[in-house]
Amino acid sequence: MAQPCDLDATRAIALLEAGELSATELLESCLARVDAVDPAVNALVIRDDDAARATARQIDRARAQGEPLASLAGLPVAIKDIQATAGLTTTYGAAPFADNVPADDDGIVARVRAAGAVIIGKTNTPELSIGANTVNRLFGATGNPFDPSLTCGGSSGGSAVALACGMAPLATGSDHGGSLRIPASYCGVVAHRSTPGTVAHHERTIGRTNYSVQGPMARTVADAALLLSVVAGRDRAARRDPMAFPLDAAALADLPDVDVTSLRVGVSADLGGLLVSGAVKTAFADRVERLAGIVGSVEEADIDLSDALEVDWQLRSDIFATNYHRSIHRFDPDTAGPDGGFNPNIRATYDEALNTTVLDIAKARRRQVELYRATDALFDTFDVVICPGVSVPPFDWHQLYPAEIDGQSVRNYMAWLGLSAALTVVGHPVTALPCGLDGQGTPFGLQLVGPSYSDRRLLGIAAALEAACADDPTMARPAPDLDWLENVETTCRTEGKLVHAASPPQQGAAATSGQ
Repeated sequence: MAQPCDLDATRAIALLEAGELSATELLESCLARVDAVDPAVNALVIRDDDAARATARQIDRARAQGEPLASLAGLPVAIKDIQATAGLTTTYGAAPFADNVPADDDGIVARVRAAGAVIIGKTNTPELSIGANTVNRLFGATGNPFDPSLTCGGSSGGSAVALACGMAPLATGSDHGGSLRIPASYCGVVAHRSTPGTVAHHERTIGRTNYSVQGPMARTVADAALLLSVVAGRDRAARRDPMAFPLDAAALADLPDVDVTSLRVGVSADLGGLLVSGAVKTAFADRVERLAGIVGSVEEADIDLSDALEVDWQLRSDIFATNYHRSIHRFDPDTAGPDGGFNPNIRATYDEALNTTVLDIAKARRRQVELYRATDALFDTFDVVICPGVSVPPFDWHQLYPAEIDGQSVRNYMAWLGLSAALTVVGHPVTALPCGLDGQGTPFGLQLVGPSYSDRRLLGIAAALEAACADDPTMARPAPDLDWLENVETTCRTEGKLVHAASPPQQGAAATSGQ
């Protein structure tokens, strides 16, 4: 039986505003769902129920007195545990920060709070958000809501699982090489990687980059657009981000009507030769065939991002050196204390960066612009370009990443993330849209790519396709079996803590980030 926690955000807000649902009732429903399901999946790792209840009661009183309220008033929102929350522990998934309680909110959190949301807790992430499999030594693994023995993706894995299970109607995330899109695809939810600079990031350390984009996750496109309209707001903190550009943030929640029968859709199963499993190609071919009966036209997109991963690696070298040169001593296992340091991936990537020449980076930046222009030219022909969300179906979370795909060795950590990382390199906005189940019964997702600065239009296209796909059981958003999850026992919170420590060191590009 559906509960208030299962409501879409937009529907919940309508009921809250009409007085048919209180913020307290909605919160208690979400907390009850966390109590029932989270022991199996381990998504919401930090809670402060008392503070959340106090906020909900305050909103209920304000609404009863007829006070004006902001757009998310009374709506529970889960926050990724790399985004600082004032007065609430923020660990970044790393044991050295286990007792870290920030005095101030991160910019994205401040905007969510100012919009009247009820912060329900913090969601699990890989250590320092470095990785596309949500496991860490502090909290353990977050299991896939359709099979907790499998990965939920990362690094915004806890947020995706919390949404899929109805623990909150909205959640925040971030995306470096796919961290919004990968877990959304693996968990059957929606995420949006906006044009860089849309969501101001006041802790940014690099003036101009496609990396480290913060953004919304939700169960529907309209809900993701609603949250984007809040987190893209141009508050005072936005001025700290040199990439933040002028925009009408509120308009992002008002999506344009799109006639799917007029859409010109370009498709690519592998973006020009990136490593993609046969299972994913088979599922994608089926979705393309079904879409062909819905949209105006479907054609193969002439896109080649096969060398984007090399560009990505060189750019990452620059980024890791910039981000960590002031604190790299903390990642040295010989000096960092009894826990032997934390996240050796950062140390390995930083050391690799020191061996990268200025000319290597310069060549990568030049090639990045060429790839951007070639990709952008596609939108002279197509309204949207679609590819799979991830190159392989969800795998056992005991593996940090798959060792091989269809018998072909995965040469480094980024090789299996190519479909999302390559799109980070070119920097166009991407909406991750759930599209049924794959052959093993886990969610299958699509990436919808649009022209730069066309986020509102792209989300409108995604919403139209979402509505059209809802009529086909094969393409409709899947939902996990919550009754089964309430009764299943898993080792996410125990064995999950051992995965990172027991894993062999990763070399070279294997140590890069899925953040």
